[in-house]
Amino acid sequence: MKRIWLVTVLLISLLSNSQTLSTYEKPPVFNECDSLAVEQLRSCFNFTLNSFVYNNFKVPQIITDEDYKGNVQVLFEVSKEGKFNVVYVDAIYDELKEETKRVFEALPKIKPATYNGKPTFVQYSLNINIPLVEPIEKTNENENNDANAKDQKRKDNLNATLSNEFDNVNKGTKPYEGLEYKSQLNVPFTHSYYARFDDEMNAIGTNSHTAAKPFIQSDVARYYDIKAEKESLTKETDRWLGRKVYNEHLVQIQGKDYWFTVDPIVDLQLGGETEGDDGTWNNTRGVYIQAGLGKRFNISTSVYESQGRFADYFNTYAESLKAFGPDPAIIPGRGIGKGFKENSYDYPVAEAYLSYTPADFLNIQFGHGKNFIGDGYRSLFQSDVASPYPFLKLNTSFWKIKYTSTWMWLKDVRPEVVVDDAFLTKYMANHYLSWNVSKRLNIGLFESVMWADTNGRGFDINYLNPVIFFRAIEFQTGQGAGNAILGLSGKYKWNNKVNLYGQFILDEFSLGDVKGGNKSWKNKFGFQLGAKYFNAFNVDNLLLQAEYNQVRPYTYSHNTQVLNYGHFNQPMAHLWGSNFRELVLIGRYNYKRWFADSKLIIGQRGFDYNTEEDSFSYGGDIYRDYNDRVSDTGITIGQGNKTNSFMWEHQMGYLLNPQTNLKVFANIIYRDFNPETITSTTADSNTLWFSLGIRTDLFNWYNDF
Repeated sequence: MKRIWLVTVLLISLLSNSQTLSTYEKPPVFNECDSLAVEQLRSCFNFTLNSFVYNNFKVPQIITDEDYKGNVQVLFEVSKEGKFNVVYVDAIYDELKEETKRVFEALPKIKPATYNGKPTFVQYSLNINIPLVEPIEKTNENENNDANAKDQKRKDNLNATLSNEFDNVNKGTKPYEGLEYKSQLNVPFTHSYYARFDDEMNAIGTNSHTAAKPFIQSDVARYYDIKAEKESLTKETDRWLGRKVYNEHLVQIQGKDYWFTVDPIVDLQLGGETEGDDGTWNNTRGVYIQAGLGKRFNISTSVYESQGRFADYFNTYAESLKAFGPDPAIIPGRGIGKGFKENSYDYPVAEAYLSYTPADFLNIQFGHGKNFIGDGYRSLFQSDVASPYPFLKLNTSFWKIKYTSTWMWLKDVRPEVVVDDAFLTKYMANHYLSWNVSKRLNIGLFESVMWADTNGRGFDINYLNPVIFFRAIEFQTGQGAGNAILGLSGKYKWNNKVNLYGQFILDEFSLGDVKGGNKSWKNKFGFQLGAKYFNAFNVDNLLLQAEYNQVRPYTYSHNTQVLNYGHFNQPMAHLWGSNFRELVLIGRYNYKRWFADSKLIIGQRGFDYNTEEDSFSYGGDIYRDYNDRVSDTGITIGQGNKTNSFMWEHQMGYLLNPQTNLKVFANIIYRDFNPETITSTTADSNTLWFSLGIRTDLFNWYNDF
C-alpha cells in the first residue's frame, strides 16, 4: 500500500509540475557549480547533491545491526528562493525517514532554477541506496572508457533518476498558463460565482448575451479577466501542499497542443435542525477533470460519490420524488438516492461534456449535465433545478445575435409510465434567440417542445432542425404529439449599476376567455420581473437583486401525462412547478476571499388535497393530467390548498482555492411553511437548519422547496 501511495504521489507531483522540468533556462545551482557552463549545470547539481547526501547521511544503528539492504525514496523540491523542502519520504524504517529529512534540512540555500530569467521552483525524486554508494562524477572520458561501466551505472543511480526528470519524463511540456480561462469550457454555473462578474458582462455598450448559461470561458474573457482575478487572490507560499490547497490545481499540465487539470471534489457538511433529532450531514468525494486539445476542443468531467441526510423538509420532498423501483428518494438536482444506513441516502452523480468550436461563430457541446436560460435567480424557460441529463447544444453568435439550440434526452420515472421496468424516455428541444437591439436593450425569443418515446416514435427528426418553429412542426406531426411552449424575455440596462429583466412564458392562451373575464383554465402563462443593483450604494462587489415570479395553474402540464415539462419527477423550469406567486430578495457580497450571500423568499402556492373526497388537480403539480382540473373557469393562482411560505437563507465563508472554487462556509436556513389544510402530502413546517462545511462549489444547490 505504501508503494502504491508513493507512486501516486510521485506521478501527481511530476505531472503537476511537469511544465517546469524541460524548459528551464537553468536548473538549480550549487555554489560549487556556479562557474560552469549551462550545459554542465545539470550534472554538477546531481553530483553535488549526491555527494552531500553520501557525506552527511548517518546510517541508523538498527540498519547496521540488521544488515538491511534496500533504498529510501524521496520526493523533494527546490523553492524559488533556493531552499530544499522534503515533500514525501518512503522507507521501511522510520529511522531512515527521519535521517533523510535531517540531511535535507542541512542542505544549504542555493541559486534557484529559472525560467525566462525568473526564479521558479522545481521538484525531483531520488532513490538513496542502502548501504550508501559513493557517487562518481561523470566526464566524457570515464563515460566512454570506464572498464567498469556496469558498476558505474549502479553507482550513478541517483543521477539517472534526476536526469530522467529533465530529459525523458516531461518532454514537450511547459509552464501551465491557465489556458482554461480562454478555452471553450463552461464557467461552472453557480449564482454566487456568476455575481462576481455580472456587472462587467452587463455594462452599457457590451455586446454580451447573458441569458443562456453556463457561459463559455472565452466569451467571459472578452469582458472580465477571471484568470487575473484568481491570480490576484494568490497566497504567498513556498510549500507544495500550500500551493495546492490555496492557489493551484492539484495536477496542471500543459504541452504544445494540449493541457489538462485534475482536482479533487469535496462537499463535507455537518449540521442540525430544529425539526429533526438525527442531525444533518453530507459526504461527497469526487474528481474534476478539465482538458484541452488544440485551441478548439475541450473536455470536462466531474464524478461524485455522495452520502447524506438533510433537513426533514428536504428529505420529505426528496422522498416525494421517488422513482419506480426500490430506491426511496430522488435527491433534488442530483439523482436517485439509494438507502444508506438509517434515514440517509447514497446518491452518485456523473457529469461530463465535450466542447468544440469549429468556427469562431459556432460552439457545439455534447454531454450530460444541465442548462439554464434567464437573467434571474429563477427561470420560467429552462432551469437547472432538475437532475442532470444528456444534451446536445449549439451556440451560434454573430452581429448582435446569439442563437442557442438545445436537444435533451429526459426520463419520466413514475411507476405508471415505466415500460418493462425501464424508465420512459422523452425528449425536449428548445431554441433561444438573443438580440441586442441597442446598447441598453436586449430581447429574447424562446420556444420549446416536449415529446415522448411512445409507440416506437423515438427521437423525432422533425425537431432536429435548429432554426424552424416548433409550433409549426407540432401541427404537422399532430397536436397531441408534443407539448410546445413559447417565451419572450427582455433586459434593459438602466445604467451601469441597474439592470431590469423579465420573462413571459406562454403554454396556452385563449383571447376570447380573457375578454370574457371568466379566468379560464386555458390561460396558462407566467411571468417574471426583476432588477439587479450592482456595486449597490457605492459598495464595491455588493449586488442586490429583487425578483417577482408568478405562473398560473396548469402551466407546463399536458393531457398526455408524459408530455409535462419535467424530468426525473422534477420541473424543468421553476422549482415550484405552477400555481404560485413568489418574491425573491437577494444580496451578495465578496471581499477578496471572503463572501456572504443572503436570500429571502416569500411565496404563495396552491397544492392538491389528494384525498378520496377531493382528488382534483388544482394546477400546481405539472405531472398531473390537466383534464383532472377542478373547473374550467374561475381559475386563480393559489387555488386549492393555499400555502404561504417564508424562507431566509444566509451563507458566509472563505474561498480556500480560487482555481477550484473550494470554500469553507457556514449556512443557516429558516423556513416557515403554512398550508391551510394539513394533508398526507402537505404538512405544516417551521424549521431552522444550520450547517458548517467545506465544498468544491461547481453547481447550484436549491433548498427553497
